[in-house]
Amino acid sequence: MTTVIPAAEVPIRSAPVQLDERRRSRVNRQRLAWAAMGLALLLVALVVTIPSLFTSMSPVDPTGPALTGPSTEFWMGTDQLGRDVFARTIYGARPVLLASLAGIVIAAVSGVALGVIGGIAPSLPGGLVMRLIDIILALPALLIALMVVAIVGTGTASVIVAVGVAYAPAFARVMYSSVRRLRTSDYVAAARSFGGTHAHTVFRHLLPNLTSEIAVLISSAIGWAILTASTLSFLGFGVSLPEADWGVDMAAGGNYLETAWWISTAPGLAITVTILLSNYLGDLIADSLDPHRTVKSARTTALLH
Repeated sequence: MTTVIPAAEVPIRSAPVQLDERRRSRVNRQRLAWAAMGLALLLVALVVTIPSLFTSMSPVDPTGPALTGPSTEFWMGTDQLGRDVFARTIYGARPVLLASLAGIVIAAVSGVALGVIGGIAPSLPGGLVMRLIDIILALPALLIALMVVAIVGTGTASVIVAVGVAYAPAFARVMYSSVRRLRTSDYVAAARSFGGTHAHTVFRHLLPNLTSEIAVLISSAIGWAILTASTLSFLGFGVSLPEADWGVDMAAGGNYLETAWWISTAPGLAITVTILLSNYLGDLIADSLDPHRTVKSARTTALLH
């Protein structure tokens, strides 16, 4: 005989309970992701600041037979001069990452300033500035960087300037569009009606509301900056041998790909992992700042190409 349960005794999960469970699950996933990201960033910071923690080998002096494959003694083998490839990969992170970060700082400061000024300026001058930015954005960032190093010369300082100039237009374009959108909002209009100056409106109302966009753009641009800085070094415009650098080591191993593939593979993997880490950091920051975000903005990615 079938037992009939009264409707009043059937447990019904309410929508708020389900929402709370989904919210807790999302928070737990974010905490786990941030913990993993924090550990990865700490590892990168240690590699850049104290590379001797990870290897006792010299990155510039021969430490074994030339062109020795990966082994327990030489984890990533040796290059054509007998230098430890793992040591050169560890020490090669510093010039690439520092040049990329310094270049992105220059790009962020100059690009944000240019975009904000163009956004609050009258339509005619602001539009003319942005049309110039659009023309520059039509060129690939690497081509702009090559033009800069061709003018200012080679070296780490030139790479920093090249990265800053190459990616400043992307920051300017995003900030210009955001400022033009926010300048018509009620709180900005209220601030202006109470006698607020342009400087007060920018620093008190506009920039605080653009912080999340700037943070996401910086974290996303770091990966492209690393690729650009490595490419410039690969082409001979950055760090010079015998100093360790990912781009320089990839170029040096190009003639030994058939017999000693590990020379170029090790720095290439380091570049790939670092770029993926940067992109994931950008997505993680965007998810944390915007809980309703479901997909990464293709507009930001396109501007950074």
